[in-house]
Amino acid sequence: MLTTSAQQNLSLSMTERERLLLKGLVDYSQVQSLPEIWPVVANKFGDTVALRDPRAKPEVVVTYTQLYQQIKQFAGGLQALGIKAGEHISLISDNSPRWLVADQGIIMAGAVNAVRSSQAEREELLYILANSGSTVLVLEDLQTLKKLRAGIDNLPIKLVILLSDEAPPEDSLKILNLPQLMETGSQHELEPGQQKRHHLATLLYTSGTTGKPKGVMLSHGNLMYQVANLGILVQPQPGDMVLSILPTWHVLERSAEYFLLSQGCTLIYTNLRNIKRDLKQYKPQYIVAVPRLLESIYEGVQKQFREQPENKQRLVNNLLGISNKYIQARRISQGLDLNNLNHSLWEKITATIQASALLPLHTLADKLVYQKVKSATGGKIKQMICGGGALAKHIDTFFEIIGVDVLVGYGLTETSPVTHARRYWQNLRGSSGKPIPGTEAKIVNPETHQQLPAGEKGLVMLRGPQIMQGYYQNPEATAKAIDEEGWFDSGDLGWVTPQNDLTLTGRAKDTIVLTNGENIEPQPIEDACLRSQYIDQIMLVGQDCKSLGALIVPNLDALAQWAASKNLELSLEDANLTQTDGQKINLENTIIQDLFRQELNREVKNRPGYRADDRIGPFKLILEPFSIENGTMSQTLKIKRHVVMERDRNMIKAMFA
Repeated sequence: MLTTSAQQNLSLSMTERERLLLKGLVDYSQVQSLPEIWPVVANKFGDTVALRDPRAKPEVVVTYTQLYQQIKQFAGGLQALGIKAGEHISLISDNSPRWLVADQGIIMAGAVNAVRSSQAEREELLYILANSGSTVLVLEDLQTLKKLRAGIDNLPIKLVILLSDEAPPEDSLKILNLPQLMETGSQHELEPGQQKRHHLATLLYTSGTTGKPKGVMLSHGNLMYQVANLGILVQPQPGDMVLSILPTWHVLERSAEYFLLSQGCTLIYTNLRNIKRDLKQYKPQYIVAVPRLLESIYEGVQKQFREQPENKQRLVNNLLGISNKYIQARRISQGLDLNNLNHSLWEKITATIQASALLPLHTLADKLVYQKVKSATGGKIKQMICGGGALAKHIDTFFEIIGVDVLVGYGLTETSPVTHARRYWQNLRGSSGKPIPGTEAKIVNPETHQQLPAGEKGLVMLRGPQIMQGYYQNPEATAKAIDEEGWFDSGDLGWVTPQNDLTLTGRAKDTIVLTNGENIEPQPIEDACLRSQYIDQIMLVGQDCKSLGALIVPNLDALAQWAASKNLELSLEDANLTQTDGQKINLENTIIQDLFRQELNREVKNRPGYRADDRIGPFKLILEPFSIENGTMSQTLKIKRHVVMERDRNMIKAMFA
């Protein structure tokens, strides 16, 4: 529970505008635990659709009344089977309405869940089961059970629940499917838990980039803090449509779903294969995204532009150029230019005049081009909420040009997750926004931990009601992460503007140190390179080398069009040969290599703050994209640098030979 001091800090840090925004929403500031949400929403939004899964056969549609009833039945079933308050239950499953019912049913029964994807590696899942001390498994289906069965004989598992309708196999373990559990629950009178804010709600395991995954302990208070305060960022109305595409067990999607459902929204489950169709069909007001998803939408639009006749391409590019100048001038006039937050009055007046002059042309471009682009998102997006990594500046600017508000936020699993976010009325592009109420941030010297003044780059430290309780059964790691005063070491590097907006520059552990001693943050340079239409993905390398290097996944469609426009007959040598649109392309061809060299040099040099050490030396074009399937991307579509470095170590070594 918040202390009196923390409540005072929360009140003092909230602006009058934010207080007014929260007044229009259902108030959860005094609610103690997650299960208390569901009777409230059932009473207020009973017949409103809470969950819709178009991919299920038959399609699943669940109202708020039905959702509350199903959660109670799941919880009652667990209690009837002897599950006690405080027991740990592993929930290994992926996005579906049944996941949410299981998640909240477990917690309503008084238990603590440890959650992970059923697609995760078997050894990682078995480690989580063992480390969490789980006595019950809730699994997506029989296939997941078969994947884990041989490894759980030595664990204290006494019950397995399948979230499918499949008939449970004969086994020494007690196994029930979902209908059997729900039938049991319907005949049991649920005993409400007495959970308070300080009680543990869930264990979320980190990806284990530096060893074994760590179990992040999030309390009811951590998560209810998000539910009670995210309304200062977005103000959904009952029945607003929300597309759910991120892993539902991931802390960003999970907290966002709790909040959006607490306000009566309709959650629609989608996936990468169907998202374009679902955007047009359901016309959502909100979507929670990661940078890679926005990059994918951007690239899809760019591909459509490239397929137009040359005269139309020139028109579109000219209009985008004009709109870009308009946007830049508008930012300066509003004091929202991150590159210079201290423009003089004369500069602001000049920018205001320039923006006014360009506005008619920007409006014309909006009617001719941008409204058609917006229609691909359904045309009704109020805001896109983006987290889980840095958003490239050109992507940020593109969505600003077409009139789609992207609210970038910041946080980690350990902060449940949101600590900062941009406000729609003060959307400082390039930043991660201001702290949400009650949250403190400071920038310190990474070596001495002495606090640095505004504008200086250092290590980001965080403190507030959303900070985890610690790492489960790992006091050493907890003590290393959270100091005696409650400050959490984020591991991120950044700086704070005089207006208290946080701007990130990279991960402390991602820093590439060259042999000349220069420290390079790869993310901003990678973001700059992604402006090239020929680069689909890029990862910088070069630790302990003379210069930076890069692994590049080319955009083969754009590359093929370029080759065709140049009437190039590329030599068909045997190295790195691929084929796209019927055209053979050798990625080792000198002409192709020169093209990418020019692209890298231009984009890196045009980046604000360019230094000579930022220049990319050797690079390698690779055909296989970084992806979840090949293990090189996380579930939130971030490149796993350590995995790529290990997988391609010989290639990287050869690049610098």
